[in-house]
Formats: sequence, C-alpha cells, structure tokens
Amino acid sequence: MTTQKLLLLDVDCGLDDAQAIMMALAATNVQLLGITCCHGNTTLDNVCRNVLRVLSVCQRTEIPVFRGACSSLLGERLNASSYHGKDGLGDVPDSNAPGLDKLQTEHAVNAMIRMVTEHVGQVSLIAVGPLTNVALAIKMDPTFSTKLKHLYIMGGNMEGIGNTTICGEFNFASDPEAASIVLNQFVCPIYVATWEYCLHHSLPWEFFDDWINQGTEKAHFMKKITEHVGKYAKVKQGDKEVHTRTAFVSCDSFAVAAAIDETVVTEYMRCNVNVELQGALTRGMMVLDRLNLQKKQNRAFVMMKCDIDKFKQYLMSALK
Repeated sequence: MTTQKLLLLDVDCGLDDAQAIMMALAATNVQLLGITCCHGNTTLDNVCRNVLRVLSVCQRTEIPVFRGACSSLLGERLNASSYHGKDGLGDVPDSNAPGLDKLQTEHAVNAMIRMVTEHVGQVSLIAVGPLTNVALAIKMDPTFSTKLKHLYIMGGNMEGIGNTTICGEFNFASDPEAASIVLNQFVCPIYVATWEYCLHHSLPWEFFDDWINQGTEKAHFMKKITEHVGKYAKVKQGDKEVHTRTAFVSCDSFAVAAAIDETVVTEYMRCNVNVELQGALTRGMMVLDRLNLQKKQNRAFVMMKCDIDKFKQYLMSALK
C-alpha cells in the first residue's frame, strides 16, 4: 500500500483554484490536511466562502479551512473579477452554501506552521495565490521551510509575459515582496508553474466542453460557475459564437497535478529565480538567473514540459 502524500493548499479561490482543489480532492494518493485562504482573485471573505462551497459540493466539509492575509505585505490589493466574477466563482451564488461560521478560528499562518511542524519533512505546500501567507509563515517561524517536504507555486513568469501588468503575472504582481521573500528564503525544493508554462499547455475548448458535461454534480457545479468564462471567452459573430481566447487554461491545476504526480512534469529547468521589486515597468516580474551569477544555494525547479494526457486525466477525474 502506497503512503498517502500530505498536502496543504494555500489559495485565493477563484475558478482555477476551485478546479485545483477538486483535483486534489479526487486524487486517491493524497491526504489534504487543510486549506488556507489568502487575498487575491477576490476579497478574503469571498475566498473563504468559495473554498467552503467547493468542499461542500465535493462532500468533503471535514477538511479545515483557515482565514489568512487580507492584503499584500504592503497593504495593496488587486483583484481579477473581470475573469472570475466579483465573488470569484462566476457570480452564481448558492443560498445553501456554507457560511463563514464554518471557518476555523485559528489564523491561516499559525495553522500552516502548526501542521507542517506536526509532520516534519512530510508536507508539500501548494501555493496558488499571492504568496502573502507563505511569506508570513517564514517570518513567524524562520525554520518553516526546513520542515516542508516541497513547495509548489503557481505564479511568476519566465519570458516576461504579463497578464496583470506589462511583465507581471497576477499572483506575483499582487504581492511582489512576499514572492521575493519566499523565493529567496525557502530552503526546501521549490517547483514553479509559471504563467507561460500554463499557456504553453493550454487545452482546446472542445476538451473543456467534454469536461463540464460529464453529467455529475461536480461537473454541473463547474459548468455553472464557468458560464461567466464562456461569455468572457466568446463573442457573437452573426449567428455563431466565436472563441476570443484560443484555449482553456486551468493555471492552478498545473501546480496541484505536479504535486500529486511528479511524472506529470516531464522537463524542468533548474535555476536561480528572483523577483523584480523596483522596476517601473517590471515590478513583480520573476527573473531567471540562467547564468547562475547570484550563486544562490537553493535553485528552483521551473516547470517546462507537461505530459498533457496525464494532466487531462487528472482534470477529468476531478469532476467525476
């Protein structure tokens, strides 16, 4: 019998976070210790509500959910309501969804430190939102990263392609200081699914349609909350609807897939990574030191190539 992988998820629950959570819940080789919530795609209260709602749909409400940082380390906030909806899940509320009274009273950062300390060397942390909670964890407990098994991040970029600022990916641009702290101070193995990695492995809309039409309760939920995306991604031309986005990208799921099955990523580039904090045009951009000029001890594993068939299987299983 294989030992279950212990995972901890840190999210800013929008649509792709919901998809990533559902993927982790469907994996038979995984024990999800808890989910910590961070500002990002929507307000912190919405993030917490969304996580509780996803767990309810998946009938996994026993998993504890913790409230974390409500803004970046410098007090700034971005949001991605144009894509995720104002509430983060497509603006299709459910009056029967669990309320905030179902949250744990312990702060997310304290919970993160506690759970990792209880299982030293066994927990993989998957961070798919701004890295505020994760940075606070190492500030509160400088030994935090020595106790982690792995850190998986969805965020940053490797070709300077932005989706929020000219050169900045949303999660890193939402809290560049936190991203810098994490990439510079963590000593455990760090695996990064960048924005471009996600774009290079995007999926056809035909797959998306098959995925949300599996006929299960989970698939029905995903279809409902992503209707907003359908409108965002399609325009009418005459009698036809035409996709304005060339493909479906479930960013956060790439980090979860790598954590639950290391064979999903078929090629990494190992190099020093940093975050630009000062640039007028490049603040929040992840910088790859391919020449190893910084001589940092802990080089990150930047994901380059994905076994797309395996990834699709994990996505399909998430809604079964």
